[in-house]
Amino acid sequence: MADFNAIAKQFTDFYYTTFAQGRPALKALYRDHSMLTFEGAPFQGAASISEKLENLPFTKVQHKITTLDAQPSSPSVASLLVSVTGLLLVDDGENPLNFSQVFHLIPEGGSYYVFNDIFRLNYG
Repeated sequence: MADFNAIAKQFTDFYYTTFAQGRPALKALYRDHSMLTFEGAPFQGAASISEKLENLPFTKVQHKITTLDAQPSSPSVASLLVSVTGLLLVDDGENPLNFSQVFHLIPEGGSYYVFNDIFRLNYG
């Protein structure tokens, strides 16, 4: 398997840059069997996930990654688990929100798609 930490870094850089610049483009990272759990609410399929992400109630967003951990998730397939924590700045707010997000990435055609995505704001 290629360097899974490098793959995780490349993926998260792409994901969060795309999230900030044009959320509709994230749809290409999901498949019909993909699942997002966003703050405890489940969304299945690329269309449903894309609709959720596109309709979040802010226009500007910046993710500042604090930690990024990755692990291979299968002995037979080059899939990855990627865990991210960080700060989320929305619109022109001055108080960042803590967040955590976990991606389960599956290889497909020389790239990866998101099979599972779990997102939570961390309060406290």
